[in-house]
Amino acid sequence: MGVYLSTPKTEKLSEDGENDKLKFGLSSMQGWRATMEDAHSALLDIDNDTSFFGVFDGHGGRVVAKFCAKYLHREVLRSEAYSAGDLGNAAHKAFFRMDEMMRGQRGWRELQALGDKINQISGMIEGLIWSPRGSDSNDQHDDWAFEEGPHSDFAGPTCGSTACVAIVRNNQLVVANAGDSRCVISRNGQAYNLSRDHKPELEAERERILKAGGYIQMGRVNGTINLSRAIGDIEFKQNKFLSPDKQMLTANPDINTVDLCDDDDFLVLACDGIWDCMSSQQLVDFIHEHINTESSLSAVCERVLDRCLAPSTLGGEGCDNMTMILVQFKKPISQNKNVSPAEQSAADKQPTGDTHWSEIQFVRYALRQ
Repeated sequence: MGVYLSTPKTEKLSEDGENDKLKFGLSSMQGWRATMEDAHSALLDIDNDTSFFGVFDGHGGRVVAKFCAKYLHREVLRSEAYSAGDLGNAAHKAFFRMDEMMRGQRGWRELQALGDKINQISGMIEGLIWSPRGSDSNDQHDDWAFEEGPHSDFAGPTCGSTACVAIVRNNQLVVANAGDSRCVISRNGQAYNLSRDHKPELEAERERILKAGGYIQMGRVNGTINLSRAIGDIEFKQNKFLSPDKQMLTANPDINTVDLCDDDDFLVLACDGIWDCMSSQQLVDFIHEHINTESSLSAVCERVLDRCLAPSTLGGEGCDNMTMILVQFKKPISQNKNVSPAEQSAADKQPTGDTHWSEIQFVRYALRQ
């Protein structure tokens, strides 16, 4: 059956957590796919005030998604921009940093350790012949690029991953996205997309791809990948005359900053295995239907995964890996008391149905091209 199994793997990896501000639940499922290539991060307290959530949908292999789940939040924390309070810029730099870190000897070694058993064994065998300079426990930022060894010229992984990240600090929400995983917020039951799906047919994406020397065939970059932005996929980032944000495939994330208010119900991050089966508003409605009757938020996520799983592989939709994180805001956000009744009334009159991120009045959007 090619990339599909004869029967789906419906076992789920689920988790719940909470602090004084947020509750989250998550679930992931391999489904019909022959391998599980999704990964995720759910960290309630990366510091005293900040939570970090991320969904990473791998393609061509699982290691880049797992690498992002392990390291992306660490690079956000290490950024000078983060220390200065600029969460958006910190996330922006961290996305590009993933591609940098996966190069060279250290990048090769880290990807080997995160790979399947065969790759881990091959890495261990080579490790018996050659040992890196310095201690493996030394994880200093500046040491990463200077590790020497037989793979010092490793250009980076040929597989890749989407990355959709939400960072919550007090009443501020920052969403960073590259690829077609999606972040949606429910405000008074209305779904608002806080990210856009990066597809090659989008005008700005198409223009960049063509300028970088690529082409689009059957909705795919160079006839191969149906995304226009991703972390990894180094073969699409080889134009030495262009900066990383101008390559035919780029890790450059859209950055969206939202001021949260008392009307915000919950936040959803999910890979396209979910969005292929349900629109943003359909998912928000489904969650509202079950959030007060299920025992946990992860149980709600599990219901969504079961709802999206296809009965067979004939149709294509509902056959992908699925990962979903549901974040519920526990307390009213009093910092937005300066919103006038007239402004709130106007917000309450937003039309029903999916609302595109660029149409949301309460979003301050800063796209870095």
